Amino acid sequence: MQENNNQEQELDINHLMQIRRDKLKELQEQGKDPFEITKFNRTNTAGEIKANYENFEEKDVTVAGRIIAKRIMGKASFCTIQDCDEKIQSYVSINDLGEESYKAFKTFDIGDIIGITGFVFKTRTEEISVHAKEVTLLSKSLRPLPEKFHGLKDVDLRYRQRYVDLIVNPEVKNTFVLRSKIIREVKAYLDNKGYLEVDTPILNTIAGGAAARPFITHHNTLDLDMYLRIANELYLKRLIVGGFDKVYEMGRMFRNEGMDIKHNPEFTNIEMYSAYQDYNDMMDLTEDLFKSVAKNVLGTAKITYQGTDIDMESKWKRISMIDSIKEVTGVDFNTIETDEEAIKIANEKNVEVDELKKTRGNIINAFFEEFVEETLIQPTFIYDYPVEVSPLTKKKPSDNRLTERFEVFIDGREYGNAYSELNDPIDQYERFKKQVEAREAGDEEANMMDDDFIQALEYGMPPTGGLGIGIDRMIMLLTDSASIRDVLLFPTMKPLNNA
Repeated sequence: MQENNNQEQELDINHLMQIRRDKLKELQEQGKDPFEITKFNRTNTAGEIKANYENFEEKDVTVAGRIIAKRIMGKASFCTIQDCDEKIQSYVSINDLGEESYKAFKTFDIGDIIGITGFVFKTRTEEISVHAKEVTLLSKSLRPLPEKFHGLKDVDLRYRQRYVDLIVNPEVKNTFVLRSKIIREVKAYLDNKGYLEVDTPILNTIAGGAAARPFITHHNTLDLDMYLRIANELYLKRLIVGGFDKVYEMGRMFRNEGMDIKHNPEFTNIEMYSAYQDYNDMMDLTEDLFKSVAKNVLGTAKITYQGTDIDMESKWKRISMIDSIKEVTGVDFNTIETDEEAIKIANEKNVEVDELKKTRGNIINAFFEEFVEETLIQPTFIYDYPVEVSPLTKKKPSDNRLTERFEVFIDGREYGNAYSELNDPIDQYERFKKQVEAREAGDEEANMMDDDFIQALEYGMPPTGGLGIGIDRMIMLLTDSASIRDVLLFPTMKPLNNA
């Protein structure tokens, strides 16, 4: 039955498209091809007019937009157009346009893009409108808009046809306006803190700076396999070696991994590095950055995300990973010294650990992910990660099994990752070696050896604090969006069979 309905809908659409193509052909035969128009002199947007009616009343304006509604009433009609920021109604009559132009207007379809010149007034129902003196067809819509698009439950279609989604769901457009504002605010905050924005390569000969599977491509001229970057960390730290004190880069990263509401293969990330600082300074910066951006974009740092009240205004909680596990489970890894003891407690608590990762440090991390992460609703810094899961981080002086690293969690989701950066080239080389061994044993996310980065560290890098923030997740939080696909204009999608 569903297949029959789909076939009927397809036939209806094809019929309507043919009608519109016939209208276009007739216009072209009359020498009125709208696609030959190269420019239209619009004077104002609908939003400007409606926000400042007292300045526009009875004055001539020229507006342009897509027809989203039309009512034909004999010798007079109404239509509503939607432009970049608002909708506005227009009164169109045969007396103003003349018989030929009015007849042409009546043939216009929902979805057509038109220009209207006329004066601004209010109707008897107090609706701000444009009394049309001239109407120009600027682009013919050959495919009808879905009538009930807003009510469709097929979100897959909305992501695939974002252009239609933006037309019929104005609130979607608002999400991406906010996205742009959030990105500008993040950059402005860092600029004001003395950070320099830089660019680093997207194509790398080594996939490094994070634990992730890379995308592989091939450079024909060099006959060399290359990787789309999974992080920009190692290049940014080279710049700290080179003498820049504060740098940041926001851009696309690429990870050849699964897709869900939190992950897309390409995503926007920002990383920043500051010489002579540590992970405590990065905690302060992270908290202040989120609060500042929220206040400047939304007017408040107390928000609601998917029905949960999130208080970013109050002081954020800070707790070590080991203490957070003890707080939730009662298991105290400060009293568990050996890998064997850790494996035993993991078995008792039914925590699954990969055969290659049966060490105390990896098990601590597994306990955290299994029991703690989802409980972190209000903004929380989890710090002092095991060295096994932090190959680029400086060890904690009081316990060299741990590192000076934190991640920040809100509503059970990680938003940022920061280190007191490892600047010891000998230690870094040994950690890379262990990563290479793990990679050779089958861990596709393990780091590769980066000899040039080791060489850079050998010239000397000052003590440095580094921070990475998932910008898409930050935007999800501040726009109350459930899925990362809701904040990406064109998320990665599997092609349809007929695509």
